Amino acid sequence: MPNVMIRKNDAGELLFYVAKKDMEETIASVETDTCECWGGEVELTDGSRWYIDPISPPPAFPTTLRFKRSED
Repeated sequence: MPNVMIRKNDAGELLFYVAKKDMEETIASVETDTCECWGGEVELTDGSRWYIDPISPPPAFPTTLRFKRSED
């Protein structure tokens, strides 16, 4: 379960960065993204899927969270 840095870019999109893999991708979708809760399955623009238990209240970005890779 790697530590993932999530931050917003200038366009307001969320970026997903894994330092140990030097991987940065834009988040395409988040399973749960409301004002009460954020998380679940996260899909990146490269097609990979990651998972984090939903967080309530949603985190402020930038933040570092622990994700696990979803199995397809």
